[in-house]
Amino acid sequence: MSTFAIPLSKNCYFLSHLSNYSPPPAAVALSAARHRQRRPFFTPLSATNLPSADINEETKLHTDLHGEETLSEEEEEEDEEEEAEDFDAQELELEARQAVKEFSDSLSRQLKIEDGVSNQKGTRGKQKRRTNSTSNIPDHLLPKVAIVGRPNVGKSALFNRLVGGNRAIVVDEPGVTRDRLYGRSYWGDYEFMIVDTGGVLTLSKYQEDVKEELAILTTIGMEGIPLASREAAVARMPSMVERQASIAVEESSVIIFVVDGQAGLTAADVEIGDWLRKNYSHKYIVLAVNKCESPRKGILQASEFWALGLSPLPISAVSGSGTGDLLDSVCSQLKKIEAIEDTAAEEYVPSIAIVGRPNVGKSSIVNALVGEDRTIVSPISGTTRDAIDTEFTGSDGQKWHLIDTAGIRRKAAVASSGSTTEALSVNRAFRAVRRSDVVALVIEAMACITEQDFKIAEQIESEGKGCLIVVNKWDTIPNKNQQTATYYEEDLRGKLRILSWAPIVYSTAIQGNSVEKITVAAGTVQKERSRRLSTATLNQVVSEAFAFKPPPRTRGGKRGRIYYCTQAAIRPPTFVFFVNDSKLFSETYQRYMEKQLRSSAGFIGTPIRLLWRSRRKSDKNGKEASVRTQVN
Repeated sequence: MSTFAIPLSKNCYFLSHLSNYSPPPAAVALSAARHRQRRPFFTPLSATNLPSADINEETKLHTDLHGEETLSEEEEEEDEEEEAEDFDAQELELEARQAVKEFSDSLSRQLKIEDGVSNQKGTRGKQKRRTNSTSNIPDHLLPKVAIVGRPNVGKSALFNRLVGGNRAIVVDEPGVTRDRLYGRSYWGDYEFMIVDTGGVLTLSKYQEDVKEELAILTTIGMEGIPLASREAAVARMPSMVERQASIAVEESSVIIFVVDGQAGLTAADVEIGDWLRKNYSHKYIVLAVNKCESPRKGILQASEFWALGLSPLPISAVSGSGTGDLLDSVCSQLKKIEAIEDTAAEEYVPSIAIVGRPNVGKSSIVNALVGEDRTIVSPISGTTRDAIDTEFTGSDGQKWHLIDTAGIRRKAAVASSGSTTEALSVNRAFRAVRRSDVVALVIEAMACITEQDFKIAEQIESEGKGCLIVVNKWDTIPNKNQQTATYYEEDLRGKLRILSWAPIVYSTAIQGNSVEKITVAAGTVQKERSRRLSTATLNQVVSEAFAFKPPPRTRGGKRGRIYYCTQAAIRPPTFVFFVNDSKLFSETYQRYMEKQLRSSAGFIGTPIRLLWRSRRKSDKNGKEASVRTQVN
């Protein structure tokens, strides 16, 4: 039986097997030469070796047609093919993991975001902190300790000291903290949750600064809100902050009442002390006199606060002096929680970071999902400042870790405002993206997609996080019909092409409409982000994509060849392509290959990484040349 190729078009051949037909030798050689140039070199060539007579005839024909230069290219291709046969799959898998590690290290150096844990030098004095700070006890089972007091007495600084990190924003100005902020703390054999709260003030005192506060708020994006609405929002703010503090005190076993030793006893301290004795006399209250930097002067500073009817304890949240005695007093009233022996019983809880520009409804979404007023919702731009962590269970039983973040404005706008607090809030928001699994990018339905939305989307993609787009305030779209969502999605995809793979959810958080779809979509994204393709399936998909559209040849006749492909990592899915030369695969072709992977294998809601690894080349002395890696 004879096999020959009938040229159907310029780059297409029909292979036929006819026993009674014998084509001319020159036609066979010419078709074999063309087929050799067109063959997608994805698999080793041992399965498609030609007889030696055909190879010699093919080589002679090419020499006659193209001269010695073409012959050397063919010889070089044969060398590459022979070297590709020598690749060991296990060796390539190890090399792929090494390529992913190198890329991850390079990406970490490029992303200029502070680490979430501060590099403190253990300034807790004689603290009896456990060496094993990792516990499998769920947060909701641990006893809680609330920190309360008037503004600017150092509550957040003490919170950071006790949790051993830089979780809360600390700025030398009152009223920075507004929502409840939770963190784990360890002391000896005790483990508990510390709750930071906003400063408690009487409404009359707060009203004195309303006009000044409004002037500041007008500069950070409240021009579109009427003055009467701004005044009402600012007037309600202290009561909302006090409500958050009251909730923290209600759920806590121990209360740390913080006062300022340098400022001395004030009327606000007396009011808070009366409030605690009147409503929470059944709870254990520790009076911490902060800002007592000198041990000798601290005793004198603390003596003034005996008038509150509590035993004052001088401490310094900045230096850590006195915090050991404070924790001894706190732990004396706490119950020990034994660690869960079955570590497998507590499954991993994925995190969802809610991010977006100011006033798009991020806090409303969190409250609607949790089913309570977990965060303060206000028309005041920049109400949320810290990254607020909350755990809840969805309707399908899946546990989630929600992270509400501050609104992210442009760098130029933040710099022009001169607000250190806002700059730190934006930094916390970007760090929340880094420590999350899935990011919900919230946009307002009636607002246009801005450059800032695109910048946030770029950050999400560069961090390799799963993402879904939440179009909030969907009820504000007038004259909606069945085609409205379709047209809106087309417009949104065109403006946020970098997140073309992200699912879209339409919701009205203030009314609680469709918010449950957010967690359903997040669950799908999390599964896709953690999915792994088998090497056989992956190579089949890549082989078909390569055969359908191979990369174009260079002017010198070189063409990119794929020898092997493997998925080396998940979260996000990362694929390593071993090729003859990564420079032969343009960005356009890399995007084509990514599109083919998505259309064939899915990966909805997650970015995917394609690393193009040039094959190892050996010189005459047997030394390995450097390996180039190109990233898409």
